[in-house]
Amino acid sequence: MMKIVIEFYRTRDADDAHAVVGRETVEVKDIEVAIAAARLLAQTLDMPQCPDSMTITDANGQLHYSGIIGREADEGR
Repeated sequence: MMKIVIEFYRTRDADDAHAVVGRETVEVKDIEVAIAAARLLAQTLDMPQCPDSMTITDANGQLHYSGIIGREADEGR
């Protein structure tokens, strides 16, 4: 098992600024499970805004995944 941190962001188109709207720490067995967990959390977490991107880092801060959250996150709301 590995501990990961998932951060959800809103991105401003005008200057590409990123604002963190949610952060969760979870334990998963691999990166594929981490990505699936992040997509589920994007749909179910109570965040001040709907996120449009996310990053997944390990406990040491090493980036394992960065990506845009598609329409599937909005459909869950």
